[in-house]
Amino acid sequence: MIWKGRKMIPASTKRTTLAAILFLAAAMPAYAHVGAGTTSSFAAGFAHPLSGFDHMTVMIAVGLWAALKGGKAVLAWPLAFVGVMLVGAALGMLHVPVPLVEPAIVASVVALGLLVALAIDLPVSAGVAIIGLFALFHGHAHGTEVPENAAGLDYMAGFAVATALLHGIGIAAALSLGQRFRGLVRAAGAACAAVGVGLAFGML
Repeated sequence: MIWKGRKMIPASTKRTTLAAILFLAAAMPAYAHVGAGTTSSFAAGFAHPLSGFDHMTVMIAVGLWAALKGGKAVLAWPLAFVGVMLVGAALGMLHVPVPLVEPAIVASVVALGLLVALAIDLPVSAGVAIIGLFALFHGHAHGTEVPENAAGLDYMAGFAVATALLHGIGIAAALSLGQRFRGLVRAAGAACAAVGVGLAFGML
């Protein structure tokens, strides 16, 4: 673990929190997640994650949560997001339908923000499953926007690199703040969740 001397969260609290996250994921209304501008170059793909609150907050939140967990999660959770995101993109490019993409994307902003804000400590494998699930929806949404050719692949490569860098920013920020300013990391998670609520209700 990165953080030393922290209080253990009761199992009942963890279960309640996870249940609330799942409820939010099921209850969120659908909102458009269509990209803007060209989707046919590496540069466009690289710039795209910086174009919206949903992208930036989720990807940074993954990094923050990975740093809170520490150990293998620091690499496993960002890699899970990028890897499954590319799988989802491939499904989108092939026009394979995936249900509830838009509400799942909005729910991911709230859910990952809450996981950071509450410093939920899950096994690495459970974190991979949660992060991978949300990454699939993010990737699929973008895969449906790009052409089925080399230009589309260039776009997704740019998106993947930018995603990894945003994960790195989250990790670096959390590790640099350390235990003394752990509250700031959790506050950033709360801000992420608030962004998700704002997106869900059309306030952002």
